[in-house]
Amino acid sequence: MGKIITGRDVLRQLEADLIGKDSHRGVTFTYSWLANQLGHFTLGFIPTLLIQALLQKFTNLEAPAIWAALGIAVFWFGFEIYNFLGPLLSKRVSRAKHLFVPSRHKYVFQPDWRNITYDTITDIGFFWLGAYSAYLYETPSSSKVYLLLFLILLLPCRYWYITKMYLQAAQYPFQCRLSQWTFSISEADRQTVLSFLNAKRSHKHLLIFGGRGNGKTSLGVGIATERSIAHETCFYTTGMKLYSMFSERNSRSLHHQRNLWTWRQASVLVIDDINPGGLIDDLITPSQFLRLLDANPNNRKTLAEKDVIWILGQDDQQELINQKWADMLRLIGVDEDDIHSVSLPLKTSPAASQGKM
Repeated sequence: MGKIITGRDVLRQLEADLIGKDSHRGVTFTYSWLANQLGHFTLGFIPTLLIQALLQKFTNLEAPAIWAALGIAVFWFGFEIYNFLGPLLSKRVSRAKHLFVPSRHKYVFQPDWRNITYDTITDIGFFWLGAYSAYLYETPSSSKVYLLLFLILLLPCRYWYITKMYLQAAQYPFQCRLSQWTFSISEADRQTVLSFLNAKRSHKHLLIFGGRGNGKTSLGVGIATERSIAHETCFYTTGMKLYSMFSERNSRSLHHQRNLWTWRQASVLVIDDINPGGLIDDLITPSQFLRLLDANPNNRKTLAEKDVIWILGQDDQQELINQKWADMLRLIGVDEDDIHSVSLPLKTSPAASQGKM
């Protein structure tokens, strides 16, 4: 079972996000989320003040602050609903990052609409909080409604901040949700991916075979990203990095900051670039991988008792290579029923542009 993020972890992350200069330390997912919501608040607050000033100067409306706040609240509500319902109704990926513009590529894997709905509601809440703050600034009155809205927003704030912590602790090389993956895949393999995605902490192993540019890395990252959003402890690493950590008893992140969990403690492990395959001879064969794994007697049990996504190259003798890796997994203690594989075809479609997460 993977580590659970505690309140102490959250406070430590908040301290890291709020103290120091981002030009020196870099920007984390959690910091970006805080800045994003502050931006939503500001886009509700400042336009309300500006419109209220214009209404007060050029119209005879009573209580212009109320009309300004309501107008901004309705505008941002409509904007967010449009960006949400657009892809839902057309079932297509947007070409744009901020405004839904349908493209010709349909979803291979459906988005998590409940999660997107929650994100939309959170954004709308911060827009409204900003607009209402501007109204109270211009027309001081009872703040009970404001306090209620603020307290309601604390719940999604907690969820999203912790979710971003799960995502950044996984150390993914890029951001990619599974619904953004638009490469070719057979229906049988698509169902295999969905089965692995929904099998939480069940010691399943997924072998992803594919040539260069087939989307195998983005598929593996996309699957694990969905598991991270479900608050599972995931860890991404390349084969070469993992080989160097096999002999360590308590390997830590290669980054300068201490990570929340290691590859040993994660419940889902993504191993990328194990070998290229194809025209290049396999750099690491299953038997060689097993010899490296045995640098620590506990490594076999560690790998067997977690969900692992193995990203491998494509080979002319794919069925034989597939069987060799499956045999190696059985040797380390993985049940036959827990070993699954997908093989991505050579012909691919363009990858989806990566948007907000």
